[in-house]
Amino acid sequence: MSDNSLRVVWVYPDLLSTYGDQGNVLVVERRARQRGLDVARLDVRSDQPIPTSGDIYLIGGGEDRPQRLAAERLLRDGHLFQAVNNGAIVFAVCAGYQILGHEFVNDLGQRQPGLGLLDVTTVRGTGERCVGDVLADIDAPLGLPALTGFENHQGITHLGPTARPLARVRFGKGNGTGDGTEGAYNDTVFGTYMHGPVLARNPQIADLLLKLALDVNALPPTDDRWYEALRTERIAAAQQPA
Repeated sequence: MSDNSLRVVWVYPDLLSTYGDQGNVLVVERRARQRGLDVARLDVRSDQPIPTSGDIYLIGGGEDRPQRLAAERLLRDGHLFQAVNNGAIVFAVCAGYQILGHEFVNDLGQRQPGLGLLDVTTVRGTGERCVGDVLADIDAPLGLPALTGFENHQGITHLGPTARPLARVRFGKGNGTGDGTEGAYNDTVFGTYMHGPVLARNPQIADLLLKLALDVNALPPTDDRWYEALRTERIAAAQQPA
């Protein structure tokens, strides 16, 4: 990686790339290059060490057993903790979101330790699975437009006192707790249940990750017509009666 490159790390694509979430790294990479930034992308498989020098780390969703394996290997590796301590930005989806918390229930029905990078805890829901299009209002301090995505999970994620909800749902289940929250974040670590891929539906979130990584307040404008057409279509779909 060049010292002058924006370093984007796609974590464990062999385990956590089941639901098209690789699209998130493609969106971040493209939107950075559209602004004239040099991007060094590194796809790190689960048998490789996580680099500590990345700027943005992206983690996708996956099925229960790969999620357990990913959590075990990330804990053994330990480098993602160091990267966050160095100021890196982390954005994780679904299984990746649960892994960032204190614990979740694994494929063996056991409580599995997570990374503790987000103050959240996930249990397995006993009711209907949370499935469908979601529309939610992103937490006001982030200053972003409505969140659109697709959820497909059985987990119920409870937020602790140091985690802020990423959004509050208008349509959909979100964290599944019944309190209307969706996802969670702190200063540099973000988690969500939204697929889609979520950064294609919400390019402003990708831009937020870039601004945080670059420590800037604004980015040059870029052509968002394709993204906005997709957003308009999916927001309308979320508001249709089931």
